[in-house]
Amino acid sequence: MLLTILAEGAEASALGLTATGWVAVGVLIVFGIMLWTKVPAIIAGILDRQIAEIRQNLDEAANLRKEAEALKAEYEAKTAGAQAEIESLMERAEVEAATLVEQAQADTKALIARRKKMAEEKIGAAERAAIAEVRAKAATAATQAAEALIAARHDSAADKALVDKAIGELGKTIN
Repeated sequence: MLLTILAEGAEASALGLTATGWVAVGVLIVFGIMLWTKVPAIIAGILDRQIAEIRQNLDEAANLRKEAEALKAEYEAKTAGAQAEIESLMERAEVEAATLVEQAQADTKALIARRKKMAEEKIGAAERAAIAEVRAKAATAATQAAEALIAARHDSAADKALVDKAIGELGKTIN
């Protein structure tokens, strides 16, 4: 028999190989079959495909990163342009506000001057009206005083002499 059974404590062997030897032979046979059926080439192909997929993913990621950086740069440029435009608008608004304030001050001064002139004209008109009224009252008072004096000092004979004199002067003026 090929298999020798030894006493207790001894190792079993077949064809002069122990269990460890047979395991090594089995592993060598499996590796030989794998080499003969080209398993390493198949595994290498699978690994190459995975490497190619990973490279493709890395290339896509690099392209996406470039696109993202380009978009970021574009938006930063737009933001800077918008900021410059905002500053320009603010400067123009401040200039317009200052111009409006100056115009309002000038309009206010002109309005005050017009109102002052109108008030002075009203005061002047009121003064002229008051002077005219005083003159009219003075003339009325003088007329009444003259009337009273004439009535007190003249009688009908003096009136006749005055009327004759006035008629005589009319005759001279008409000729």
